[in-house]
Order: sequence, then structure tokens, then C-alpha cells
Amino acid sequence: MQGGGLRFLQVKASRCREAVVARMARRALKLVSLAAASSGFYLYSSKYLDPNDFGAVRVGRAIATTAVITYDYLTSLRSVPYGSQEYAYLKSQVHLRSAERLRDLCCANRGTFIKVGQHLGALDYLLPEEYTRTLKILHSQAPQSSMQEIEQVIREDLGKEIKELFVSFEDTPLGAASLAQVHKAVLQDGRTVAVKVQHPKVQAQSAKDILLMEILLLTVKQIFPDFEFMWLVDEAKKNLPLELDFLNEGRNAEKVAQMLKDFDFLKISRNLGKLYSEMIFVNGFIHCDPHPGNVLVRKCPATGKAHIILLDHGLYQVLTEKFRLDYCRLWQSLIKTDMKRVQKYSRRLGAGDLYPLFACMLTARSWDSVNRGIDRSPVTANEDVEIRTNAAAYLPQINQLLNNVPRQMLLLLKTNDLLRGIESALHTRASASSFLNMSRCCIRAVSTYQRSKSHSLYRKAKISLLEALSLWQINLYELFLRLKGSRLGNWVIAFLSRMHHSPY
Repeated sequence: MQGGGLRFLQVKASRCREAVVARMARRALKLVSLAAASSGFYLYSSKYLDPNDFGAVRVGRAIATTAVITYDYLTSLRSVPYGSQEYAYLKSQVHLRSAERLRDLCCANRGTFIKVGQHLGALDYLLPEEYTRTLKILHSQAPQSSMQEIEQVIREDLGKEIKELFVSFEDTPLGAASLAQVHKAVLQDGRTVAVKVQHPKVQAQSAKDILLMEILLLTVKQIFPDFEFMWLVDEAKKNLPLELDFLNEGRNAEKVAQMLKDFDFLKISRNLGKLYSEMIFVNGFIHCDPHPGNVLVRKCPATGKAHIILLDHGLYQVLTEKFRLDYCRLWQSLIKTDMKRVQKYSRRLGAGDLYPLFACMLTARSWDSVNRGIDRSPVTANEDVEIRTNAAAYLPQINQLLNNVPRQMLLLLKTNDLLRGIESALHTRASASSFLNMSRCCIRAVSTYQRSKSHSLYRKAKISLLEALSLWQINLYELFLRLKGSRLGNWVIAFLSRMHHSPY
């Protein structure tokens, strides 16, 4: 009787939640209709106004989308046996429909919504593939502002017309992103420049958009208690003002240019990882938005060498010394398959008992691959499927982990995922060369720290000698790998193998 009563109460509670969401959806649709009707006359009288300028339209659109997605999840799967093939198929369809609705909302509301959508599209370790695949399009297809809007922004910010500032200014942007777009122009002194112009209203709308997202996420959490994405709002609150501050972006660009001035790259697919290893492990100053639209490759006309060009310097993460060194030592432990130290440094970075999950999230490898050695074998399609399946199964634990780790780690995880996406496209993911570059940077970073803390010349000399020996070992191993992959190397290996099996 007790069990039957409990089931009755659970069913009743579930139906109450569905009724609430249904009412929420109907009210949201009414709000959208009312907003459209009330603003219609005003829009008709001015051809320069955008419906996105009206808070009621943006809020109504966001509420309606959230309500429809929530209602879809509550109703589409309730009559299908959990764990069956039909359940898996229907769940995938709900994921896809919801992702498309979310993408359309981001494109319609623009600005902050696109920025958050881009972040979600990079969460391969957390979200179903239907979401990440659908939202990745936001990295390359952000809406553009019209030339009239660009003229208005320049007039408001600089107090002058475009003709007074530039000899020429191309109407078609070189590229458009979530918060701004870039135009080619020529200054009065003849210099050709790239002019980055913030989309109109983004600054004014950003704080309201983040508050709206926070309220909607709290509402969804009341219906789905395991839904833990408030850390995403916290990150947006902290990072968005930095990305909207173009003076800050200019300072970041100057700092990273000075920091990496000695890099002269020949092979892009290897050196993108080398570039980021230098930023993360050695300098602790990291460009945190390396999606394909922000990483360009060009051939230098004078030398014929290929160069990496990093765009959009609004979002950088500065690592504390303690965090950077713990992160260095964790990656050294992962590369060496030293599981005791993996556990030690994962715990020091806030992972606690969830350190196996943390190691898998950092490396985007299965736990078996982490234990065998992440540099031993490439990622297979089956392993990718396993990772995504486990991500869905361990979603509450992943969210708990993201809430526990230092805030610096969240942007690093996002950066890692974006870099892995580029490496996958270039077929260099989990390559031996990338791990060798990481090892070099970790050795240099730890040795530099140890020397700075030592007051003995003998101790400093010993640290430098051990550093040189370790780097020499890595160079020797890299040479061995190159010979092994060459024709000469294969011939030598085959010859030695025949000599070994020879009866003489």
C-alpha cells in the first residue's frame, strides 16, 4: 500500500510539473504575441529600429523557447520504456529539436546569447552530441550589423562620422562575431587598419540578458533537479564585461605579442599546440577563445613560411602561480601515467574523489586510455562514443565537479575543447608531438619556479642541469619517433629484426 501510494504521489507530482510547464509555455506565447503587437506600430513608424531593441521581445522569446524545450523533454519520453532502443532514438530527436530551438534563439537575440551558445557548443565533455554539433555553427555564422548600425556606433563612441576618420571604410565586414565585427579601413595618414566595431546595444543588453538566463536556469532546475548549469552564468558575469572592454583587449593583444615574439612557425598543425602550451604552462596568460573563426593561417609572401594569427583578444585567463604549477605537474603525471600523482594533483585542483572523471575530462580520453597512457595510442571512433555515453551517464557528477574546481579551470576546459576541435580537423589530435611539446613546457615551467625559490648557486646549477637533461631526453625520443616514421627508420628496424631472428 505504501509503495502504491508513493508511486501515485510521484505520478501526481510529475503531472503537476507538466501542467506548470504547459501553463508557462502558454503564458510565454501570449507574452510574445503581446510584445509583437504593442511594438508593431512603433516599428512601422521607423525603418531603423530592430525588434531586438525591445526588452519584452527578447524576454518573451527566451521564455517561450525555454518553456517549449522543457515541455518537450517532459512529455516526449514519458510513455517509452527507459533504456530501450526507442527511448534512445526519441531522446536523440528531443536533443536535436531542443538544440535547434536554442540555436535559433541565440541567432535571434544575438549578442550575449550567441556568446553563451558558442561556449555551450564547445562543451563536448558535458553536452550530448546533438547540442554541440548544432551550436558549433555559431562560431562561424554570427549575424552581422548593418552599415547604418556601424555608422551609428562610431558616431556615438568617437563623436565623428566615418568620412572624418577614414579615407576609406569597406562596407562588407571581414568577419563577424558574437559581440562585434571587423571592417578593413584606411586612416588619414595612409595606414591600412582593421576596425573592430561592437554590435549596437550589446553593452546595454548584456547585464539584462545574463540576469534573464540566470532566472530561466533557476526555473528549469526546479523542474529538473539534476540540471546544474549555474556555473555557466557565473562565468558569463565575470568574463563578458572583459570581452566588451576593447581597451582591455588592446592591452591583451600587446602583452601576448611581446610574450610570443620569438615564435616563428613552420608547421601549423604541430605548433598550435606548442603555442598554447607556452601560454598555459610557462606564462599563465591564455587566449581563451581559440575557435576556428579566431585562428587564421596565412603564408608569408616574403619567406613562404606559414604563420598562425590569433584574433579576438578580449578573453584571457590569468593563472595564479600555485594553480599553474599544480596544473603542470598534473599533466606531467598524466603523460608519464603516474596515477598516484594524477590523484594527488587532481585533488589539489579541487577534483576530490572525482579525480578519475577529472582526468578523463582534461584529456578527453577514456579511463582505460588514461591508465594505459594517453600518448600510447590515437583516439578511436569507439572511444569517442564511449566518452559521450559516459558523459551523459555521469552528468550530475560532471556538474558537481565543475562547481568544485577553481574558476580558472572552467576557461581552461573550454580552451582545451576548442583546441581539440581544431586538432581533430587537422588530424593531429593526441599526437606524440603535442605531448612532447607539453612536456617541454612543463619541465621549463617547474624548473624556472624551482630556481626562483633557491638561494644556492649549487642548487640552481643542479636544477638547470636536470632541466637540460630532461629536455635532451625528449629531443632524443622525438628524433627516434621521426626516424621510426621515415623510410630509413623502417628499413633499419626491418634489418635489425631480421638480424635478431637470424640463426647466426
